[in-house]
Amino acid sequence: MQASPAGAGGPAPNSGKRRKKRRRSRPSLAVADNTANGSSGTGENRDTQQGGDATTSLKGKKAARRRGRRRWQSESGGPEGVSAGRGPDSEGGIAPGRPANGENAGSAARAPSTRDADIRLPKARDDQSRSPWKGVHADRARNARPRGSLYAALDLGTNNCRLLIARPEGRGFRVVDAYSRIVRLGEGVGSNKRLGEAAMDRAIDALANCHRKLADRGVSRSRLIATEACRAAENGAEFIERVKSETGLALEVVNRETEARLAVAGCASLVDHDADGVILFDIGGGSSEIVWLDLRNRCGARGYALTRFIRSWISLPVGVVNLAERHGGVHVTPEVFEAMVEDAAGHLAAFSLANSLTEAISSGRVHMLGTSGTVTTLAGVHLGLKRYDRRRVDGTWLEDGDVGRMIDELRDMPYEARVENPCIGADRADLVLAGCAILEAIRRRWSCSRLRVADRGLREGILTELMSADGVWTHKRSGTRQDRGRQRNRA
Repeated sequence: MQASPAGAGGPAPNSGKRRKKRRRSRPSLAVADNTANGSSGTGENRDTQQGGDATTSLKGKKAARRRGRRRWQSESGGPEGVSAGRGPDSEGGIAPGRPANGENAGSAARAPSTRDADIRLPKARDDQSRSPWKGVHADRARNARPRGSLYAALDLGTNNCRLLIARPEGRGFRVVDAYSRIVRLGEGVGSNKRLGEAAMDRAIDALANCHRKLADRGVSRSRLIATEACRAAENGAEFIERVKSETGLALEVVNRETEARLAVAGCASLVDHDADGVILFDIGGGSSEIVWLDLRNRCGARGYALTRFIRSWISLPVGVVNLAERHGGVHVTPEVFEAMVEDAAGHLAAFSLANSLTEAISSGRVHMLGTSGTVTTLAGVHLGLKRYDRRRVDGTWLEDGDVGRMIDELRDMPYEARVENPCIGADRADLVLAGCAILEAIRRRWSCSRLRVADRGLREGILTELMSADGVWTHKRSGTRQDRGRQRNRA
């Protein structure tokens, strides 16, 4: 029996089979051609155009991407996604003291402003190297460090020398190494206006250890700052030169405004998402910074973006070291403690917009955020820790009544008991009450119902600004959908 001709109304049973057989034969022919020619291009591209099966189409796309990467590498002379013209900071050595914040960062680490996002850059000429990044994102990609780059932040304060080394990860960073030592660099500066020889020797010894860590880790980007002790001392500049000659580290003496901004950048992730305002304070060894974040119009901003909402700030020329030196820190009577509170409170009168802050607090949606050894000590004592545990302290909420009880408990605690307390120890036993006095002065001026404790600060703020300036959290999701697919394939 003959098959009915097409169009005559009868079925054509063999035509469907022929079409299926023809479609199934094309992928096999493409693979055969590729094997014979040693190339994966022609057969797979044709199969994609003519509607081959999904598996072969995916292989064709991957092959096309591989060819594109090979062409890009041959034309640009480097691996895809990594700029061939990186600056010296991207190499494996140390770049100590290089300014890298949002204000004075170099052109190789410039943080693109929000206005840049609306700028349309001209298309690259044919003679320019091709790049998978488009527009503004191309600048960030060229300036960005490789994914495994390490960043370092060093904070030489009046009392402590702290170092943090971290690697960008996700929307934050993972700490790789850390170092902290109490050096009391500002010892005697309040009365003599000079850094003492013993204090400088202690600091240089700690800085030499930091230099070894930076060298061993191969840090590619760093910022090393010094604060109040070097600002206030007459021989502060001489000490900075001595540090550079003996350790190879170039310290940057930052001003008080920069110190306040870095504190906000380091602690911003702990701000309550529903808060209308935050009083952030950093009680240091030689100075104390207080910042008012007015968040009533933040429109959902979180994290590092909250640095844009600094309404007012003040830096008090009192810290735990110089306040304890003036009033004593070993045997502190209630009268001595009140004298320290009044000493600190006298400087709060210079805070601008103080009455406006008081009105904002009356709404009940403003909380305090403290970053210092004082508040972490209070939290550790409140939690009854047998050994200080940063994971339990950082981010802890304390009610205002709990803060008051902890201050009273420490004030009534004899010096020997403070030494034996695992959250205080001998290094801080003579300084903790001075910090409590500064905190008490702040609480009496502005009373908030809650206080959040932050075991983080300047170093985290430095790392955040460095990584933000390099665009490590921006360029990974930039470019077209095809570009992002290439990144996933490379990973």
